[in-house]
Amino acid sequence: MSQTAYRTHHATEVTEALVGQKVTLAGWVDRRRDHGGVAFIDLRDNTGLVQVVIYDEDMARPLRSEFVIQVTGEVRLRPEGNENEHLATGKIEVVAETIEVLAKSDALPFQVSTALENESENKLPGEDIRLKYRYLDLRRPSMARNLKLRSDMAKAARHALEEMDFTEVETPTFIKSTPEGARDFVVPARLVPGSWYALPQSPQLLKQLLMVAGVERYYQLARCYRDEDFRADRQPEFTQLDMEMAYVDQEDVMAMTEKVVAAIWKSAGYEIQLPLPRITWKDAMDKYGSDKPDLRFGNPLVELTDYFKNTPFRVFQAPYVGAVLFKGGADTPRRQFDAWQEWAKQRGAKGLAYVQFEADGTLKGPVAKNLSEEERNGLMQAVGAEPGDAVFFGAGSRESAQLLLGAVRVELARREGLLDPKKFAFTWVVDFPLFKPTDDPDDDDYSISHSKWTSMHHPFTMPSKDWIDKFDKDPEHAMSDSYDIVCNGEEMGGGSVRIHRDDIQDRVLNVLGISAEEAQDKFGFLLEAFKYGAPPHAGLALGWDRTVSILAGADSIRDVIAFPKAGGGRDPLTGAPAPISAEQRAETGVDYDPDEEE
Repeated sequence: MSQTAYRTHHATEVTEALVGQKVTLAGWVDRRRDHGGVAFIDLRDNTGLVQVVIYDEDMARPLRSEFVIQVTGEVRLRPEGNENEHLATGKIEVVAETIEVLAKSDALPFQVSTALENESENKLPGEDIRLKYRYLDLRRPSMARNLKLRSDMAKAARHALEEMDFTEVETPTFIKSTPEGARDFVVPARLVPGSWYALPQSPQLLKQLLMVAGVERYYQLARCYRDEDFRADRQPEFTQLDMEMAYVDQEDVMAMTEKVVAAIWKSAGYEIQLPLPRITWKDAMDKYGSDKPDLRFGNPLVELTDYFKNTPFRVFQAPYVGAVLFKGGADTPRRQFDAWQEWAKQRGAKGLAYVQFEADGTLKGPVAKNLSEEERNGLMQAVGAEPGDAVFFGAGSRESAQLLLGAVRVELARREGLLDPKKFAFTWVVDFPLFKPTDDPDDDDYSISHSKWTSMHHPFTMPSKDWIDKFDKDPEHAMSDSYDIVCNGEEMGGGSVRIHRDDIQDRVLNVLGISAEEAQDKFGFLLEAFKYGAPPHAGLALGWDRTVSILAGADSIRDVIAFPKAGGGRDPLTGAPAPISAEQRAETGVDYDPDEEE
């Protein structure tokens, strides 16, 4: 690192090779220790720590935690036996000759010291306090590492894409409101009273226009905005690595994405075995109860619909019955099974049926007495259980029951310590349906359609080749050329082959109940572009915040975003959103009434 006006070296650049030389360092006082007239301070900068020894009590006296100081002194080896093998600079120290206080610090609202990180990580204040003082929170080493990792990942992705002849293109932030998967954030246009811009939920239509324009390989780290109800794993503004290619099919995009993902993981020291495995959407739901299955562990769901086809148990007289094994769960106390019921109810289920297999193979639990003798006798074999195990059941509509059992599967793995954040299990999920019911109770996406069907991904997704001629005759079973990349039970990204023919686009919009007039009003510019020779094209976007959080092993995407929002889109740091003044409101034209001008 180059010398600056305030330093000759960064902390971790001070090594044994500099023993006997004079250096100037600058940073924060991480902590201070006094030992019989000699003071020791750990000086912290963005590279790490170095120990400074101060023999002058007057020089040491004013120094406090988090003061910003400049130190000039001579590098020496630490006395034998005083080395710190946990520090990169643990074999040396700097004997201070001069110290200048560059800035003082008040007492911090919470501890950020590197030295106390291990004991203080579990004593952090609530998230609102951390976000209010985010600039202090980011001093903590774990947070600083996340930001550096995010930067390194972006560098690796850019390099990989540029090696494949991609062009980085920025698209506008002020656009027209177009139909996607959520509500738009809108901005009043002061110069055109009564009119509004929308902030892009994604650059979807703009990147398709770039394909029409001849930019055959496009990418950008795009800022996106969605006005959604708050969820822990979502932010109203987020980043995605957006990639689009012309004259390609699904296989081309997936191969390109794998190279990018491999380069990103390699930048953090991990090698990924390519090609990545694949699973169909149907198999993912049937085996794992999720369209983003976590494959770090096994324990697939077991379908029992046929097994219970003649059951006397009314709850299992359902379109779908499935189960997930609770290995070694037979000895679980009743109160813990009751807690599982509450857990299930919090996810919208009525409860969670279960049975326990005793050591002698007999069944125990509230469900057991409701089953026929034949069902009881064969159940252990049917679910692959052994004496001492238990099993949870899900019954009802196929998707709802599978989603519940999929959540149980992951929760069991979490409680057993199987969710290793340093183990990465990738898969592609392919062969998605083209449409989904608008009134699906398990779906919280915002629907833009006016019919009983809405798009599984978005309205510009190409039907699969087998369905191009008939998708609008049987929307319930129509399949699409779309694909998601999943890691550790999280959807990292998704994409599709795009519709480039206006006749197919018209038919898709017709299924969605979007009239020609509405289509022309909302995205007529795209339909117009398709009239002038649109090449076949396809693409994918990686959710950048989630991708970084997976690689960082972070519990929340908020831990890999410099300045995230809290619940409800609030920003404790700046106070946004906030009321505006009457003058600002008048200028924006939000109260514009065209009738008043007549």
